[in-house]
Amino acid sequence: MESDNQKNISVNRKAKHEYTFLQIFEAGIVLQGTEVKSLREGKTNFVDSYASIKRNEVWLIGMHINPYKHGNINNHEPVRDRKLLLNRNEIKKLIGKINEKGLTLIPYRLYFKNGKVKVELALAKGKKAYDKRESIKKRDLKREQERNINF
Repeated sequence: MESDNQKNISVNRKAKHEYTFLQIFEAGIVLQGTEVKSLREGKTNFVDSYASIKRNEVWLIGMHINPYKHGNINNHEPVRDRKLLLNRNEIKKLIGKINEKGLTLIPYRLYFKNGKVKVELALAKGKKAYDKRESIKKRDLKREQERNINF
């Protein structure tokens, strides 16, 4: 997933456990002054965040970016709604799919790509408890197979 011109800032590993990903979208994000500097230090948390569509625009809600420690009175607000930049056709596609039963937009990965901050959004469906147990079994089985191969 990660190539030479991409550097991960943060990955929402909990999302992989809680949701089944159906489709992945890459979006730009509108940030204020010191937010990028804070992101370069890796000071973010978006475990409980989600994306929502308001007035044909996609917004990232609940993402926390720590204030920049060398900032001044003009430092950014840590938790605020941030606009995501997507193609109009992608937004129309998302509106249609989100209206389906049980689908949501989850931010999965935050990274730098060619100097710009990007968000990987996953169109996802929530897992039931038995689905989570099944995922854990598959993961454990894969680990066991890896161990057997190494010996």
